[in-house]
Amino acid sequence: MSDERRVGLLRRHRDFRLLWCGEAAGKFGSSVTSVAMPLIAVSTLDATTLEVGVLSASAWLPWLVIGLPAGAWVDRMRRRPVMLTAAAVSFLLFSVIPVAAWTGRLSVGLLVVIALLTGTAAVFFQTAYSAYLPSILAPEDQAEGNAKLHGSASAAQIAGLGSAGLIGQVAGAVNAMFANAGTFLVSLVCLLGIRHREPRRDRAAVRPKALLGEVGEGLRLVARDPWIRTLTLFAATSNLALMGYQSIQVVFLVDTVGLAPGAVGGIIAAAGAGGIAGAFIARRAAGRIGTARATLLFELGFAIFALLIPTASAGAGLLLFAIGGFFVSAGVVAGNVIKASFQQRYCPPELLGRLTASTSFLNYGTIPLGALLGGWLGTVFDLRTAMWITTAGVPLAALILVFSPIGRSRDLPTAPVSRPGRTVRSAAEAV
Repeated sequence: MSDERRVGLLRRHRDFRLLWCGEAAGKFGSSVTSVAMPLIAVSTLDATTLEVGVLSASAWLPWLVIGLPAGAWVDRMRRRPVMLTAAAVSFLLFSVIPVAAWTGRLSVGLLVVIALLTGTAAVFFQTAYSAYLPSILAPEDQAEGNAKLHGSASAAQIAGLGSAGLIGQVAGAVNAMFANAGTFLVSLVCLLGIRHREPRRDRAAVRPKALLGEVGEGLRLVARDPWIRTLTLFAATSNLALMGYQSIQVVFLVDTVGLAPGAVGGIIAAAGAGGIAGAFIARRAAGRIGTARATLLFELGFAIFALLIPTASAGAGLLLFAIGGFFVSAGVVAGNVIKASFQQRYCPPELLGRLTASTSFLNYGTIPLGALLGGWLGTVFDLRTAMWITTAGVPLAALILVFSPIGRSRDLPTAPVSRPGRTVRSAAEAV
């Protein structure tokens, strides 16, 4: 396929365009929630720092509880109906929050329950989505598709973060939940418009295999393959640190830095703008210096700037928060673009759901732990000290990559992985 055709993927591929629009809408809504929910807890319900940490953890806790079996379940089903159901459930649940506020029934406990349930829907959506994308794109289009999806997701998140602050200031943080619910409705409509239909799963083919065995197959793949194992271990450690500071950054900006609640979304959006840059440069950097070296550049070189975040202060000192967050976001998104393309090519399609669930269980499973850690550190120490401890973990996590095969290679492998227990072929170029 020519370079000219690849540039026009969004224009020439209707199903991908709809998936892209639906995913961007969902990311916009989720980013509104990431600011609005803590603001509701802090400004409306007078929640403590620990309660805010628990609330942030609740959205990710389902990955620890059902993350593994979800992959096996998704591999047994067609992925699009799973995504449709998850989007519909999220739409209904987020609509409950403003209704509860109007009737005087809103509480931190209700927010936690809704976070748990929408987090469960997100587990199924993300697992199905990651396995569904390769079915609608040719292998030569997947790298571009991943870059566009991650880039648009970052742009949508930035717009959502800024909008959350604006909506919170104009209409109140509670009413910002309507924006989030509406985006899941848009996502639902876009998914309904996709014409591609997956073949029905042969139930007889999957019946003899126990669910536990299918889950184990995904875990063995992660444990035995050095490339996937390294990337998974790094992501789990990195997410622990990232969520550690992100779970308390709203409280830090309001209580320690002295930022007005309505301006919080704007400064977090400025920090998150690096995600767009990361998606834009990921493929170019990987093509020029190699996928493994680019991964190190983004995940270690850019991560060092995280140490600027806890130095933020009122006025011009907010630039330190924005610059540090910008580079961290750029590195995370660029690294995710490279990793997603690698994983989709490296893993057989019939195992992709289980691999996604196994890696996500480990990657996302540390996020609630990081949120609880951030809340606990913010309670034991002052918030600035807690931010120093958690942001320091971001570049330290990348040392896992340095002392792994990735640190000794130019490129990540391109050959498909064999089933667990068999020899894995590698096309990586050793330095």
